[in-house]
Amino acid sequence: MNPVDDHLAENLKILFVGFNPSIRSSELGHHYANPNNRFWKILYEAGLTERKYNAAEDAQLLEFGYGFTNIVERPTKAADEITKEEYKEGREILKRKIERYRPKVVCFVGKGVYQEYSGRKSAPWGQQIEPVVPGVIDFVAPSSSGLVRMKLNDIVDIYRQLLEIE
Repeated sequence: MNPVDDHLAENLKILFVGFNPSIRSSELGHHYANPNNRFWKILYEAGLTERKYNAAEDAQLLEFGYGFTNIVERPTKAADEITKEEYKEGREILKRKIERYRPKVVCFVGKGVYQEYSGRKSAPWGQQIEPVVPGVIDFVAPSSSGLVRMKLNDIVDIYRQLLEIE
């Protein structure tokens, strides 16, 4: 299986960070490509995009200042297949990317992604008080996976907070 290429640029408004690519994303080469993943719908409904984009258009969002990466690049069926070693290595790689590209906001798509990155045991939804990389805002949002049991409207409300930071 193939990793999915990052979409990075300097001074992004928001860098979205997922756990790792799904099998479907690996097959298609695009972020959030699983049809059960609600990422693109959430961005649109939260007002972050003017229309609902699809995974094949992920690179186009660089034009809006939105980038994409993952804490672990190996595709898996589920996040629970990721090893502690992969998280440890991924944490360091991700921190270097953030230090290098200096996005305004890093949006962790899933509380567990942020916890693995930061080493913190708990985190509220939304903007975090103390960033891992000074000068870069850490923002924790629910996972967009269809497996998340939170109501879609509640998830969208959390993502909508990103507009206040931008």
